[in-house]
Amino acid sequence: MAKLSIEQLEKSFDGQHILENLSFKVDEGEFVSILGPSGSGKSTLFHLIGGLYTPDAGNIILDGKTINGKKGSISYMPQSHALLPWRTILENVMLGGEIAGKKDTKRAQEMIEKAGLTGYEHAYPSQLSGGMKQRVSFIRSLLSPQHLICLDEPFSALDEFTRLEMQHWLLSIWEKHKRSILFVTHNIEEALYLSDRIIILSNKPASVQKEIILPFSRPRQEDIMLTEQFLQYKRDIYRALKFMN
Repeated sequence: MAKLSIEQLEKSFDGQHILENLSFKVDEGEFVSILGPSGSGKSTLFHLIGGLYTPDAGNIILDGKTINGKKGSISYMPQSHALLPWRTILENVMLGGEIAGKKDTKRAQEMIEKAGLTGYEHAYPSQLSGGMKQRVSFIRSLLSPQHLICLDEPFSALDEFTRLEMQHWLLSIWEKHKRSILFVTHNIEEALYLSDRIIILSNKPASVQKEIILPFSRPRQEDIMLTEQFLQYKRDIYRALKFMN
């Protein structure tokens, strides 16, 4: 499992300050969600953690090692499934392991079965529904050797019913494997349902506006979203975000 520390991160583009003195942590096996106004720098943060950008100041520390500007330290799942259309489902989920020289066909087939995709191992992405493609994408993230998974609004393109189904499935898989997850979303309910902790970012330049430790026990059931405690958290977060806009 992985432990991530973001320490006083700063980043600007063309004179525009995007991140300012941004600091937070993700503990081993923790599910942390990031909420913030549109354009607050959430994607920039992921690009920094993934090594695509180098911070102007501050450090990104993963398992005690500074990874500023270093690629390949995390497993990343973008908004779109990003599956390779010429590779079968089995070949797609094994991609990260192949790159790292740790190909494990047996485990890949087991994960495909757990995802309810038995019989689709040799199908191609074009033959799958949107929800099925996202399952494949997440399995690929789990099978990659990196211990920290960054999920960038992975369910935003799905319809509401499929989105709820995918949230429930994600939790059921994550609770078995307990990988450290940093999850970006614009959906307050989604963040509350999935997370151990929520970090709310301010408008640009983004810094941590508020941090919420959630009291909901695991495993989570969908009916938790109808409880007064859940709804109160939702109201409080909505007001915090509305105040920033």
